[in-house]
Amino acid sequence: MKRFTLSPIPAAAMLTLALAGHQVMAQETPKPAAEANKLDQVVILGQRASRNAAVQAKRDADQVVESIVADDIGKFPDNTVAEALQRVPGIQTVVNFNNEIVNPLIRGIGDIVTTVDGREMFTGVGRGFAFQDLPAEAISRADVYKSAGANLVEGGVAGAIDLKLRKPMEFRKGLTLVVNGRANAGQFETKPSTKLGVLGSYRTATGDGGEIGALVDISYADHKFNRPISFNCDPRSGTNGPAGAPGVVLPTCVGGLTDTGNYQRPQVNAAVQWRPNKENEFYADALYAGYRAKFATFFIFSDIFAAQNITNPKASTDCFDAHVNGAGFLGNSSQGVQHLCNGVSATFNNVPGLTSTQAKVGMTDQAVLAGGWKYNAGPLSTTLDVSHMRSNNRNRNIIVDIGKQIGAVDIMVNDDGHGTTNMPGNPLGSATDFRFANSLFQDISKANSRQDAVAFSGNYELSGFITSVDFGARATDRKSEWRANQAGGPNAPGGNRVTLVSSATVLPADFLISSPNCIPQINGCQHWMTPNPDYLRDNTDTLRKFYGSVAGDPAYAPVNNYDSSEKVYAAYIQPHYETSLAGMRLDGVFGGRLVRSERTISGAGMINGVVTPQTATSTTTHFLPNASAKLEVAPNLLVRATAGVTMARPALGDLNPTLNYTVPSNLNIRPSGSGGNAELKDQMSTAYDLSIERYFGKGSYLQAAVYYRTLKDRVARASYPETIGGIEYDITRPRNVGKATLSGLELSGQYFLDFLPGAASGLGVFANYTMADSEVKTPTDPLFGKPLLGVSKHSYNAGLMYEKYGFTSRLTYTWRSKFNEGQFGCELVSPAENGMAVGACDTGVAPTYNRVKAYGRLDLSLGYQFNEQLSVNLNANNLTGAKYHSYFQSESFPHDIRSDDRFYGVSFNFKL
Repeated sequence: MKRFTLSPIPAAAMLTLALAGHQVMAQETPKPAAEANKLDQVVILGQRASRNAAVQAKRDADQVVESIVADDIGKFPDNTVAEALQRVPGIQTVVNFNNEIVNPLIRGIGDIVTTVDGREMFTGVGRGFAFQDLPAEAISRADVYKSAGANLVEGGVAGAIDLKLRKPMEFRKGLTLVVNGRANAGQFETKPSTKLGVLGSYRTATGDGGEIGALVDISYADHKFNRPISFNCDPRSGTNGPAGAPGVVLPTCVGGLTDTGNYQRPQVNAAVQWRPNKENEFYADALYAGYRAKFATFFIFSDIFAAQNITNPKASTDCFDAHVNGAGFLGNSSQGVQHLCNGVSATFNNVPGLTSTQAKVGMTDQAVLAGGWKYNAGPLSTTLDVSHMRSNNRNRNIIVDIGKQIGAVDIMVNDDGHGTTNMPGNPLGSATDFRFANSLFQDISKANSRQDAVAFSGNYELSGFITSVDFGARATDRKSEWRANQAGGPNAPGGNRVTLVSSATVLPADFLISSPNCIPQINGCQHWMTPNPDYLRDNTDTLRKFYGSVAGDPAYAPVNNYDSSEKVYAAYIQPHYETSLAGMRLDGVFGGRLVRSERTISGAGMINGVVTPQTATSTTTHFLPNASAKLEVAPNLLVRATAGVTMARPALGDLNPTLNYTVPSNLNIRPSGSGGNAELKDQMSTAYDLSIERYFGKGSYLQAAVYYRTLKDRVARASYPETIGGIEYDITRPRNVGKATLSGLELSGQYFLDFLPGAASGLGVFANYTMADSEVKTPTDPLFGKPLLGVSKHSYNAGLMYEKYGFTSRLTYTWRSKFNEGQFGCELVSPAENGMAVGACDTGVAPTYNRVKAYGRLDLSLGYQFNEQLSVNLNANNLTGAKYHSYFQSESFPHDIRSDDRFYGVSFNFKL
């Protein structure tokens, strides 16, 4: 069946933009450099004004920068910062389990340092920041730095993202009060999600020509979600399975799940600014961002390879040869070869069925307190900033499985790109004959981090070739801890699938409930019976006693825990220059940042069953040079070139010095073990950018850019022989095994159609396209010769906007091509992609990838500005109902389908 596609949009949009320059009869005179970056001093009003401001910031920047600017105070067309970032050229994102946009990558790399008002932010013990935790309405602007600058906080190989919060001195004198709200509901989650925010700012004069201002911004979001998923498990040879399907590759199991629940995000930020005179400013800032989640993952599952037999198998013409082991999975080259064809459909008879509830609770608290002094007199300007940041995270997951035998399961392996399952009569929808299965699984963890930082920065203006010099220093002290139990728990009472749920008199009558939601691809979207998540959360000790365990949460496991202390010292200098080259203005920066990191991390290993404490220390020093040049070859036509070195520190969990192994008693068994690696090096990158930028009209531009980046000391888990006590072990741990390159092309632009008559003059068009070509270069890297995980080679945003007579609208389509999301290891798939005639699971054979199909999302916003105080917007997200499809490397064997929700909502902004 032919599919509807929006792929031609970027071509048409870029053609429109390319022709736009011919409509401009007069050129704007470029603004002097002294006027650059005054966005912090004005309030932007309207979609067009915000885009104009973003373009001006891009033009004036010394680095390669993309900016997003709020339409008005507390007014963003997107729901979260992460959602807003997906519109930026070169950024790719994914959809999370709760239907949120998350995990932005800059040109294919996720190692990004995040700052809020220039201060480093992170979540838990991670290096990165969960952008979805900050509502878009809280920020005035976001700057995405794709190239290095000595004045930028180090720690992101891909670049940096700086989020700017509102400040009282941005507003007029007197009181400013803004109230904003948002509500939406979805196709799968029909209950409304809501958000309400209030911002108050007051600015007044003090004696002797000074002034003071204070601002408080409060918001609270309550989101409800439901995301259904249907999946096929690993491919397996029917020759080695239940009787009836020799030579047919079928899923090991089939099933699905829904992530269902709600979460809240409270947020407060406050600022005080006091300017006793023109030379001095004293300030204090505070930020709190919270996350509270209570949700459940409801599973329905069929262990079809444990069936009595298989009937009516149908095979496709997609056939191959492969070595197969005794269990029916891909084997090594010493095992027998089978000729196999991927299955289309089959019926499995007398099958173990299972349902499961994972009752989850999550909590995150992030807080920043900061203060400082700004001085600006004559040629010298300086800032001294002192800050304290904390990030605490807690997670709990309690799982109960139940199962029963079911008569038959009909499957379609590939039903228009996904698996479909039908259990005649919906036997798992009846509460009878369910028995407890597996174990009472408990997964409990906490992560705490705090960081104290002192930063000094300055600029001194000069005359001549060097026009000014940036300089500064920064010192941080970060303490982190991670605690987690040994995930698992006591076995089902009486054994696996022995004790009837109905016989457990200690449990309430409503211990089993009908699943709150259903899955379209399973049983025609019929509900099933499953344990009650509220009971699992609120009565865990009763369950522990029933399962024969002790009361109370299981102790944290020493082999999982670690404590780290990390001190970082940095200093930089970055001169600005300006000269004339053949009558053309040339300006830019050059400089470098010297960084020293001192780290101590303590954990524990398990050696021959004995907990053994481990502590490691390390010190690294790097110099990170950078340079940029911006040549104005004609009025409003710029050529920009940048080069620089960036770094990213290893994840703290990877640095955990834990080592676990057992001295073998059988000399015929190769000894092995696992652990962290406190000797990991920092990942380093060298990047080059070249762009040509054409600016015209008010806020219109075209840009073409190419980039090239090398990565060194990429971290991957790998097994290598290590000699311990005279015995050689194969130890699996994170290692610096990889080198990679990234190169690509970016095209972007926007154009306002001012030349059109009347109402049509409010139209505008925008588009951006990115080609990201990555390749891992190290033979010992599991990804050797392949692109980096999570990176689409092609991606684009394209859309239309309108602003006239109080009406405003934006229609945006965001698309990315297929990409490898993760690795499965050895899987029974066609070996052709790996250049093999016969598939085998041998050393050096490339792993199988979970490959995600190309997909895109269409979003729409329609609004009306009733007056200077009130505006209302109607919003729709994922209008086309785009779904995530993945497969086991070959599209003929799908893995899963995830139904991203389609949302409709309304928002308002009221200002006094």
